Amino acid sequence: MIIKLFYVVFVITCSTLVSASYEDKRCKCVCPSPAAVLNNTVGSDRKLYIGNVPPNKCNCDGVILPRVGELIKGREQEFCPRCECKYENRNTTIIKVVVIIVIWVIMLLVAYMGFLICLDPLINKRAKASYQEHTNEDDESTISEPSHHMGTRGNVLNRVTHQQDKWKRQVREQRRNIYDRHTMLN
Repeated sequence: MIIKLFYVVFVITCSTLVSASYEDKRCKCVCPSPAAVLNNTVGSDRKLYIGNVPPNKCNCDGVILPRVGELIKGREQEFCPRCECKYENRNTTIIKVVVIIVIWVIMLLVAYMGFLICLDPLINKRAKASYQEHTNEDDESTISEPSHHMGTRGNVLNRVTHQQDKWKRQVREQRRNIYDRHTMLN
């Protein structure tokens, strides 16, 4: 059941990524605002123009002038030298694969967390049955030990329960020392 769910999510994720259109190649030009050329002002605000053109047309004439040519008519020779154009290649296939791997890892961690959440009541139920609670905090000689030793236990669940209870006792001891006795453990 869970494997079928993962498979459905995987197929939906892949189809969503494949159906979207991405450009692996683009020309990116950074130019000053056309108002800087028209008003003869030195402005620091720059505009970004991106076009899907071949590498030999990655310049002011191929990307920028078709868009702002009417605004700067007659001043192209002043405007174009101020533009910086770069042709960029990127591999979107690698990006898609990395995103899918990250999504899978997150899904596996969520499934593991769900498994642990379902397992926690079972651990606590067994822990209450096999351990008696330590009520006298000042008497350390009466700390209850499990009814079975770790050597006879082959069950991972029992080992996890034992470690969890041991950790809880240590936390209780630390709280008692810090808050009641105002001392720190070494």
